Amino acid sequence: MDDHMAAGLDLLRDAPAKERGRGLTRERIVRAAVELADADGVEAVSMARVAERVGFTTMSLYRHVRGKDELVLLMTNEAIGEPPDHPEAGDWRARLERWCWDLVDGVRRHPWLLDVPLSRPPWTRGQLVWLDRALAALAGTGLTESEKAASILLLNGHVFSQARFVADLGEPQDLTAYVDGLKRLLDDARFPALKRAVDAGIFDPEDEEPDDDFRFGLERVLDGIERLVDLRET
Repeated sequence: MDDHMAAGLDLLRDAPAKERGRGLTRERIVRAAVELADADGVEAVSMARVAERVGFTTMSLYRHVRGKDELVLLMTNEAIGEPPDHPEAGDWRARLERWCWDLVDGVRRHPWLLDVPLSRPPWTRGQLVWLDRALAALAGTGLTESEKAASILLLNGHVFSQARFVADLGEPQDLTAYVDGLKRLLDDARFPALKRAVDAGIFDPEDEEPDDDFRFGLERVLDGIERLVDLRET
């Protein structure tokens, strides 16, 4: 086991540090690092910048955090938190749908999470709670444990891929001039399917809400899982 994985297991065992007056604690370090990442991205986080933000020397941070790799693990745990409780959520599908919306909300609050490899170990305590909650939603479905895990991985992938797509696109742009030019260039002979789609208004921004694409994809993924659940119940 490498040092990075060992650190991850230690973080799962450790209780969160308590704030003690104005002294330096792991909690203060992590909070400062998250604030830096929220402002400038995870690439901007360094032990030196965090030390400057909390008002201590860089070396003093190493009494609480082994280095940046461990700091990023702690930051991830802090930012991702734990999923909210939704006792009214209903059946497995409603519970997983709510789980996905809660997760995408968290990623939107801390977009630098898109630059952290969340799908491979070591996992943080918070990530394991999210995983446990999603697996619990599928507990009575008849799916095997492997199928449950694969279903959650598929949903997690949809959340992060859609969040990354939106982040990469940036602010919405006025495509009117571009689409008008595109319509003039497209013809039925070379681009029949694309021409039909463009003429039907697939690029018309007024016809879509910001979350329409995420909602559409989420419903299709859940449809597929529901089909598998139905097969296991027959």
